[in-house]
Amino acid sequence: MVESSTGGYPIPITVEFTGGLELLFGNERKHKVVLPAQLEDGSPPNISYLLGYLVDNLMQDQRKDMFIMEDSVRPGVLVLINDADWELEGEDAYELQAGDTIVFVSTLHGG
Repeated sequence: MVESSTGGYPIPITVEFTGGLELLFGNERKHKVVLPAQLEDGSPPNISYLLGYLVDNLMQDQRKDMFIMEDSVRPGVLVLINDADWELEGEDAYELQAGDTIVFVSTLHGG
């Protein structure tokens, strides 16, 4: 990998969507994403940054509110960081590491 101009090496991660969320992302469940090592303010990318990145770069459906609410995942969306509930990892403040797998699972069902 090549060191970025902002310092450090890019961070490759895997993002997966299940439970119907994949419909918002081109009907693809698994995405390989490469994030910058540092953000413009010098901090490392975290889940909060990833959420904005996903909406701006991968989301193909205009119904952003089906995934994001008030700059976080909407209620009813479970987030797993390397198979652990994100609440155990610091939620949206978790700093992403190379090789992480982030899974978003919708638990909402129509009826």
